[in-house]
Amino acid sequence: MQPRSTFLARCHSLTALALAAVSLGAQAAPQADIHGLAQKQQQAYLDTLKDLVHIESGSKDVEGTKQIAEYVAGKLRALGGKVETLPASDVTRLDDTPEQIGPMVHAEFKGKGKSRIMLIAHMDTVYLKGMLKDQPFRVDGDKAYGLGISDDKQGVALIIHAVELLKKLGYEDYGTLTVLMNSDEEISSPASRNTITRLGAEQDAVFSFEGGGTDGSLRLATSGIGAAYLKVTGKASHAGAKPEDGVNALYELSHQVLQMKDLSSRPEDGLKLNWTVAKAGSNRNVIPAEASAQADARALKVADFTALEKAMNEKVRNKLLPGSKVELTFEVRRPPLEANDSGRAISKHAQGIYDKELQLPMKVMDKATGGGTDAAFAALKAKGGVIEGFGLSGYGAHSNDAEYVQISTIVPRLYLTARMIQDISAGKVK
Repeated sequence: MQPRSTFLARCHSLTALALAAVSLGAQAAPQADIHGLAQKQQQAYLDTLKDLVHIESGSKDVEGTKQIAEYVAGKLRALGGKVETLPASDVTRLDDTPEQIGPMVHAEFKGKGKSRIMLIAHMDTVYLKGMLKDQPFRVDGDKAYGLGISDDKQGVALIIHAVELLKKLGYEDYGTLTVLMNSDEEISSPASRNTITRLGAEQDAVFSFEGGGTDGSLRLATSGIGAAYLKVTGKASHAGAKPEDGVNALYELSHQVLQMKDLSSRPEDGLKLNWTVAKAGSNRNVIPAEASAQADARALKVADFTALEKAMNEKVRNKLLPGSKVELTFEVRRPPLEANDSGRAISKHAQGIYDKELQLPMKVMDKATGGGTDAAFAALKAKGGVIEGFGLSGYGAHSNDAEYVQISTIVPRLYLTARMIQDISAGKVK
């Protein structure tokens, strides 16, 4: 017979293990009703994704973007949303902005609570009309392939089916659930940026459904993209007989580019300015009357672009040739997305849901990586958190034969979206 003290110690140990197991199980189990509905949505999601991929919607294909907007609007209207298709207006004209731009789809779902949450994705792709025939929708194991499937038709489908999941769940404790999808993201959102910024300022949280990369990471920061254009006007003359009668635009352009070289001296802060394209002259024996150059600019802070533009305008006043005319144009094609405390709190909560309820890893990146995002426009005046990367895991964006999403991430992402809307609406995200 074992001593009483040993027996009691073993009983206490077993009780503690049992309580720990119960506690771990309570933390680890996903909410069965939501998870079950997410699983039931998977095939419907794939059907919607196939439909979206089979609508060619390149950014400059206005008819294609109208067609996909009508499809998306119909889906959201059937779910009970107040839906409007917004034609392009309030356009910020950039260097490559086409004359015609496709519409946005704006939907609102009114609930019984007070939270304001916005879900955004884009319907356009980088592909030209006619390319679909060589890369239609197909499934191969855990991967679904198709043009634009990762960037960003998976995000469009995910929003539609997350809203449908909430509807099937009977959940209406949010205040206003706003959906905004645009047709011009791949050309720097000239017609939608102001709407995204205006609506983003009204939200407690904004979730952007660009893909989560190959590992499903959420992103709190992305770099901004800018562009600078120099145009120099001089005076033509014969290069051999009377070069002194001319004003060499190429000389002035070279001077301007070289004197701005020092403006790109802060790569450690993420501020970069690199001249990448230059043109001048038409004939070997003619002093060039015109010259131009383009530069690529990157920044991690919105204020850095403002300061860079100011510094460039000050530089161009210093001319090599007084008779030349120098014009500088600076475009903020996409502002940086800057991490804030609200975004960090929201992403930490999302990590907890993935880890404790789904037993899946999730990285959160609060330092800028990759290119620009529409989430940055939403964040310009936002008081709440703005999170990028709520879409499916995948790879191959902008490739014409390798773009795919991972089917196994459909259910976790649907589940995460629904749970985040629930917890934000319940005031559980601090």
